[in-house]
Amino acid sequence: MVERELKLSAGPGFQLPDLDGILPGVEAEQPEFVRMQTIYHDTPDLRLARWGCSLRHRSGEGWTLKLPTSATGPLLERTELTFPGGAGKAPAAALAVVRAYVRHAPLEPVARLSTRRRITRLRAKGRKLAEVVDDEVTVLEGRRVAGRFREIEIELAEAGDELLEPLRRRLEEGGAGATDGTPKHVRALGPRAAAPPEVDPRPVSTGATAGELLAHAVQESVAALLRHDPGVRLGSDPEHVHQARVAVRRLRSNLRTFAKLLDVEALGSLSEDLKALGGALGAVRDGEVLEERLRGRAEALPPGDRRLAGELVRRLEEEIASKRVAALALMDSERYLDLLDRLVQLARLPPLNEVATMAAEQVAGELARRPWRKLRKAVQALPGEPADAELHRVRILAKRARYAAEAVAPVVGKPAAQFAKAAAELQTVLGDHQDSVTAEAWLRGLNTSGRRSFVAGQLAAMERVAAEESRAKWRKAWAALESKRLREWMG
Repeated sequence: MVERELKLSAGPGFQLPDLDGILPGVEAEQPEFVRMQTIYHDTPDLRLARWGCSLRHRSGEGWTLKLPTSATGPLLERTELTFPGGAGKAPAAALAVVRAYVRHAPLEPVARLSTRRRITRLRAKGRKLAEVVDDEVTVLEGRRVAGRFREIEIELAEAGDELLEPLRRRLEEGGAGATDGTPKHVRALGPRAAAPPEVDPRPVSTGATAGELLAHAVQESVAALLRHDPGVRLGSDPEHVHQARVAVRRLRSNLRTFAKLLDVEALGSLSEDLKALGGALGAVRDGEVLEERLRGRAEALPPGDRRLAGELVRRLEEEIASKRVAALALMDSERYLDLLDRLVQLARLPPLNEVATMAAEQVAGELARRPWRKLRKAVQALPGEPADAELHRVRILAKRARYAAEAVAPVVGKPAAQFAKAAAELQTVLGDHQDSVTAEAWLRGLNTSGRRSFVAGQLAAMERVAAEESRAKWRKAWAALESKRLREWMG
């Protein structure tokens, strides 16, 4: 489930105001009082807390895992997963979701809270719209009271959005104040829990060295991979697979771009392991893109053919499910956990050589120029009517040129960003072409007959038309990217 809440602070003398009739037809139930004993578990260095997660056991409720917060206006939204089990060892299913953060570290109790909770539920026509939760929290260290605080939470049900502002106004008029949304366990644990995660991209300062620029690029990719790892495992939103794949691709590309700054031998099998991970994620993502594409194409078919197209898409769903199993098996392996350990170390302390001590501004243009030249050489070698595979190769090289420009943009500024934007436009046009080619090939390869074969043919014909449309656009995008004005900063 997704928890949606707004936190407010409250002093010891705060009295919860009357919430009945806060909007017409809304009734406040009589408050329910609950005593809760909660134990939070984390690694010794509080990795879960620092990544914005929490894992707790609460008496009478079992285990709850909360994933990082996102903000939608004033609301904080968190994915919340519950698991049965007694206090002691955390459930394996919960640990599996945050394996990328825990990796080989032990889990241990890190905070114990005793809470007196007052719950006021608001309903309209029998349907729950919201809960107002008044928590008086005691932080315990053994038998000693280490601290106390109080907070008010407005927790909205799916249909309760219209109650948010009236409730906030009523509570603030009663003496509640705004907070920064810090979770209870972070407040209890103090500054260590509020520290940045183990990989935290830092801004590139004026006068940075080339090595510092490289470190920033690596940190951004590694942090993105780690942030999206739990979402990949849960499988509820395809965007997580997409972003994790992009992070791997960008990292591989940047390691090529900055190779002259690195002790390549010290990287060992990193490149091979990243390639394997990118391939596993790419297989899932390509299937998801194809599925979305075919569903859209099917909408243009007559109703009877649309139903048969749905049967074809279900075949694709089975293929995607199989590829997801393979990707998750890799992500559950020791090879992957070891890779993450090495990536964290790489982000913290990349193995740099003496070239990395040069000023970033001195080498930025040269670093970006090499992938650009490879791209230009490939385009110049194309025949008048390039094969689909040749255009796909140009797309890959355009992506690398884009990533290189984005990597040096913190020191080059707007010129590199403009070049990267133009490269992204070329990449998009050729990406649309490749998606059509891939979709047509999958449809042609289906083992089907009769009316289903006819429907597959209709869809394949649509993709062939789309591929030709994209093919007609790519040279214009290339001409824009080739503009000398966009490349002057490379030298």
